[in-house]
Amino acid sequence: MTDDMHNGNLYLPMDKAILKVQEAAQELQYDYNQTRPSDHEKRGKLLKRMFAEIGEETYIEPPLHANWGGHFMHFGNHIFANYNLTAVDDTSIYVGDHTMFGPNVILASGTHPVLPALREKEYQYNLPIKIGRNCWLGAGAIVLPGVTIGDNTVIGAGSVVTQDVPANVVAVGNPCRVMRAINAHDRQYYDRQRKIDWSKIQ
Repeated sequence: MTDDMHNGNLYLPMDKAILKVQEAAQELQYDYNQTRPSDHEKRGKLLKRMFAEIGEETYIEPPLHANWGGHFMHFGNHIFANYNLTAVDDTSIYVGDHTMFGPNVILASGTHPVLPALREKEYQYNLPIKIGRNCWLGAGAIVLPGVTIGDNTVIGAGSVVTQDVPANVVAVGNPCRVMRAINAHDRQYYDRQRKIDWSKIQ
């Protein structure tokens, strides 16, 4: 494989050496997606083979759709990804502990140049994605190449994240913009006027 995959340079993804490794990674992903709901141990073992790093108690609901089957994905502990997580994982995607993904989230680290002459020749370049600890990405959110999302941040459903988002905020929209900080009200109410009963929180 080429270092250009991971340093932001243009490269040709159809290189035979790249495709050979990629196909092997996709075979593992295929096996994962064919598992039964009761195959807990099998799923855990496959994820450890598929991902560059995967922490304890991290679960990805099949099907997972990833260019490299997680080969360049670094997931921490206690992460949950709902159905149809899609990852254009042609370079590194980092996700911190306790982060959650709603269904149909897309993490796209790979992209193509705007110039038609380069796209015609199938050139590509990749920029890493970094998602912090204890984030929540709502259903259908899209994170584009090179984006960093800070710890504890909530990305609203359907948002398209084109630029970095700081820690401890709620951000929504297309393009995604910070709506507000996570604040004292959030410690009292979990949804509008639904109050948190801290005596019942384990």
